[in-house]
Amino acid sequence: MDTDTTDAACAVAHGDADGPPETRTLVAVFASPVADYLLRYGRDLGYHTTLVEPERGRVTNDEDAATTVVSRLPDDIDGDTDVIVTDHHRPELGVYLRDALERDVRWVGIMGNPRHPGPHVAALKDLGVPDDKIARVHRPIGLNIGSRTPPEIAIATLAGLIADRNAKPGGFDF
Repeated sequence: MDTDTTDAACAVAHGDADGPPETRTLVAVFASPVADYLLRYGRDLGYHTTLVEPERGRVTNDEDAATTVVSRLPDDIDGDTDVIVTDHHRPELGVYLRDALERDVRWVGIMGNPRHPGPHVAALKDLGVPDDKIARVHRPIGLNIGSRTPPEIAIATLAGLIADRNAKPGGFDF
């Protein structure tokens, strides 16, 4: 099969050339099955990955071996960082979202069914976060592909992040 080497994107897709260097960072907040897949697939996509989990006992050996694990949001995250809270039942979710919103991160989201009230809104209001910052939190976090399982949710989420980064209509609207 002939590949058109004059088209840089085509050459990258066919493995004939390296893509541009990426400095993307993916931060999953809270150890969960979805976080496991987000971090695994995120590494495959070229993200630098970090798991934030304040309760060290929740971190699996696989997670610990494959990614950076910390107990709080890193200070050095920046405008190339996407932060995803993967457990909307944790009582400390407001604190982690507030801290993410105080940094210059590119994207912040929290898992959750859009047909149910988001617990993050009340948690952030209780912490004094202004409405304009609360509005930056994406929920749902992925493309509307009917995902139900942790790997499907991770794929939908990462596909949405890629679409958003590339200014393409990925379908975050449900």
